[in-house]
Amino acid sequence: MRIWSLEHSCWWTAAGQPCEWWRIGKEFSVSLESAYRQLYHRSMIYVVEDNPSIRQIIKAYLELADFQVVEFEGVSKVVESLEFKHPRLCILDVMLGDGNGFELAKQIHQYDPSIPFLFLTARESESDRITGLELGGEDYIVKPFSAKELVLRVQAILRRVEQPHGEKPTSLTWEKDGHTLTVDEKKHEVLVDDTPVSLTALEWKLLSYLASNAPLLIKRERLLGQCLGYTHDGSDRTINTHMKNLRAKLGSIEWIQTVRGFGYSFSGTKKER
Repeated sequence: MRIWSLEHSCWWTAAGQPCEWWRIGKEFSVSLESAYRQLYHRSMIYVVEDNPSIRQIIKAYLELADFQVVEFEGVSKVVESLEFKHPRLCILDVMLGDGNGFELAKQIHQYDPSIPFLFLTARESESDRITGLELGGEDYIVKPFSAKELVLRVQAILRRVEQPHGEKPTSLTWEKDGHTLTVDEKKHEVLVDDTPVSLTALEWKLLSYLASNAPLLIKRERLLGQCLGYTHDGSDRTINTHMKNLRAKLGSIEWIQTVRGFGYSFSGTKKER
């Protein structure tokens, strides 16, 4: 506990010792850095399981492994949530109270085929296992299972699906109408016709997200969730304003296209190295 002293213009601890400003600033900076890492660097996992005890165990072990967990007790609202937060992986129970994990996997796959699945089931039949794998499931775990093993399998899946051919290139160059646009993730740099462009942190997130998902059409709600970190509030002004500023900085070429009433897509041809 710290107490502020107007007379001495400093903080005092409960033990009566002065607490220097630089120490407070350092602690505050560290806490902000920690919060930033938790917000932006933790991988999101969807856990769809109707048994609350199993769901809480899975959540606890995944969080110990530094994953961010979004819980669902059934099929309802899972696909809708994809508009706001994009998971790196979905853990789906096959038998749910309000539906079927296999059918849910089909819906998620239609929305975004890049999202991998791990199925949970109490049934050991070969037909269920084959069905799960045919739907694109990366793994299939039969209950009861070890939570530690589940985490290891999740980590193995992510390594496998995210680096199937070695390290991904950190810099991509796009061409359109005789012009080029380079997005360098490692250097955090954007070049238009080899000329550096200065972007705000949010403009960088928007451009990087659209370019990495090209040529998919991305809804405003999803951009709000992925790049701004909050859900859609019914107003398009926030995204519109940032997009207007970003386009102005990228020049006269329409690298970002708008589909009215829906969202945005990145337009350009990836330049072969």
